[in-house]
Amino acid sequence: MDGVSPTETLIARINMLHYDGEVTANRALPIAGLSAINADAKSTAVGLTVFWRPEWGAIGEKWSYGMSATLPLVDIKVSADVASGIGTARRTDNEQGLGDAILIPLMFNYNVNPDLNINMRLSAYAPTGSYEVGRLANTGKNFWSVEPTLAMMYFGQKNGIEVSVFGGLTMNEENPDTLYKSGNQFHLDGTLAQHFPFGGGLASVGVTGYYYKQVTGDSGAGATLGDFKAKTVGIGPSVSYIRKLNGHELLAELKWLHETTTQNRLEGDTVFLKAMLKF
Repeated sequence: MDGVSPTETLIARINMLHYDGEVTANRALPIAGLSAINADAKSTAVGLTVFWRPEWGAIGEKWSYGMSATLPLVDIKVSADVASGIGTARRTDNEQGLGDAILIPLMFNYNVNPDLNINMRLSAYAPTGSYEVGRLANTGKNFWSVEPTLAMMYFGQKNGIEVSVFGGLTMNEENPDTLYKSGNQFHLDGTLAQHFPFGGGLASVGVTGYYYKQVTGDSGAGATLGDFKAKTVGIGPSVSYIRKLNGHELLAELKWLHETTTQNRLEGDTVFLKAMLKF
């Protein structure tokens, strides 16, 4: 689903992500130039990912090269207590539209053996979404981010066991409209699953989780709340299914992640559905 094909291929993937969270303590969050208290948010994003592993993407016998791009549509609703001319008032903003595009021009895979692959990639998050200072709900972040990622993916061809671990560091540019620079963010994502024959295809049941920690503080003239380092942990079940469809491979994966031990972020639940067709 998230690797680099060892052979020439074109993959189209639909991603749907729904998040519902709130601030669990009476703490302000910096949102679009505002100091928002008791914030809660619901967002749904649907993205189209296209992955291409070209014919010339073979590098020797072990290495493969590919590239991908994701274009999302976002519907986000945010409510919070914000300061106004007559005191603090509850506000709700709702916004729909194009989100920030994800570009991955460099994706490399090293095939250690039929069961084990090492993956390296460099992603860029482009500020293509809508953003407005003073608006609680925005479909974009209004700044560029780059993210190198290293991954290990094990899939036992005989035992059906999957173990995958992704580690990445997100480095953010300053938001030019608010003069706010978010600190660098480290994340570790992993899945442990058992695959088994089912309904003419291959199904899996497992557990997935992630660890997120901001490793450098926020900065810039707009960072009036200080370094505001954030962290959170998410964990939950995952299921997947793959089978042949008219000569092509159809794969779907569903995850539910519940956040815990959250600091300086919303805390909530994420449902993530991915479905792809390999041509």
